Amino acid sequence: MKPVPPKGTAKGQGWILFFYSVPSKPVSNRMKVWRRLTKAGAVQLKGSVYILPYNDEHYEFLQWLVSEIAEMKGEAGFVKIEKIDTMKDPEIITLFDTQRTDDYKNIGKALDDLERRLNSTQKGGKAQNIEDISEQFAKVLRGYEEVQRVDFFSSREGQALNQRIRRTKTNLKTLSGVEQGKEEAVAITPKRVEDYHGRTWVTREKPFIDRMASAWLIRRFIDKKASFEFIDERDMDSIGRGPIVFDIRGGEFTHIGDMCTFEVLVKCFGLKDKVLKKMAEIVHDLDLKDEKYKSAEAKGLEDILIGIRKAAKDDSDALEKGMTVFEMLYVSKS
Repeated sequence: MKPVPPKGTAKGQGWILFFYSVPSKPVSNRMKVWRRLTKAGAVQLKGSVYILPYNDEHYEFLQWLVSEIAEMKGEAGFVKIEKIDTMKDPEIITLFDTQRTDDYKNIGKALDDLERRLNSTQKGGKAQNIEDISEQFAKVLRGYEEVQRVDFFSSREGQALNQRIRRTKTNLKTLSGVEQGKEEAVAITPKRVEDYHGRTWVTREKPFIDRMASAWLIRRFIDKKASFEFIDERDMDSIGRGPIVFDIRGGEFTHIGDMCTFEVLVKCFGLKDKVLKKMAEIVHDLDLKDEKYKSAEAKGLEDILIGIRKAAKDDSDALEKGMTVFEMLYVSKS
């Protein structure tokens, strides 16, 4: 369990500044936006201005967040910049590391308690429920991995905690345990599979998690002869009536409420399959990053898809390779 290297945060790639305003009521809307930004690892610069290292995942996340804020009757925008004239990159990185250090402190305290219980058991002290300790460790580990995912510059605090977690995991393996999962619903217009055969399906350029998964779902369960094309989202108006648009704001199949496009497709076409339900949870957690299902497989799958995105020749190649991964995932769970 070595530290995960920063994703898309190499020097020279720049930053994204995000700014927004939402109506003061209900307060829950403001809290929701704050929580989403915090989960994504954004650092608050001033007021409602936040900063993230530039990469494709952050860019895509903020696109959806702008859309959600608009639905709240608020305003939002973001801009990619190479540098901030009044701050040097090391100063900005220090802001991120400081925020991560604060996040890691609570995890460190929980680990202190767990280590005490584990040491007591190992030294022949009062017998304790190993299953309970294992569950406690799983909680600590989830919290650590959540922070590590946004520890873009591998802070010292994170590396030190990583060593402690590895030791604890090794000690705990001399004993035992782990587990998790859950779901919800939304009003959706039913569609008939037979009305969507042999179609051209259009989505945004640079396909990633939701688009790869949705394309796999389309070809596997809805339109076996589906062909896929890619456009810049700004060219939406140039699409004629023939193609089916998915995972683009305003498209026929896209995010609804807190559902990602994959979930919307499953519900629209009434696809009843236990494996699809589990896959939908994984795609949801990866795409929306709201930890609704706390899917254990999400992290590993994301790393594979990031690798595909970086290695692919073009969008079509990335989509096909991503679809292959989702086919393997489906088969492994069937």
